[in-house]
Amino acid sequence: MGANKRAVAAVEVLLIAPAALFMVSLFLRQVQPLAQTGHVVEWFTHHLVLGLYVSLFSMPLAAFIGGCTVLLLSWRNDPQFRTATSKLLIAAKDQWASLLVAAATVSAAGILFIVALHLLTE
Repeated sequence: MGANKRAVAAVEVLLIAPAALFMVSLFLRQVQPLAQTGHVVEWFTHHLVLGLYVSLFSMPLAAFIGGCTVLLLSWRNDPQFRTATSKLLIAAKDQWASLLVAAATVSAAGILFIVALHLLTE
């Protein structure tokens, strides 16, 4: 099942890549308009069926459904996965304050990055 999981992971990355490209381009178009990322956003806008329905909805939905299916099958058939997941959840429960600090720190870094980019482009 390990090789199958790696194949599913690769397919899921490919399925979400166009949507991720669109989201990054949308962000960069607002932060750094001279980066020519507007062309990517315009392509998605002008190709409604392929851009919106396929790339931004159907492909991520397929990745979500496929990922849920693989995780549920792993939960059902792999005792090591269940044990590891249980240990992870117990550790998260015991260290919830540290996880919250880590999440706030990563969020603060992201906010600072966005503000710095905004200041650089003004």
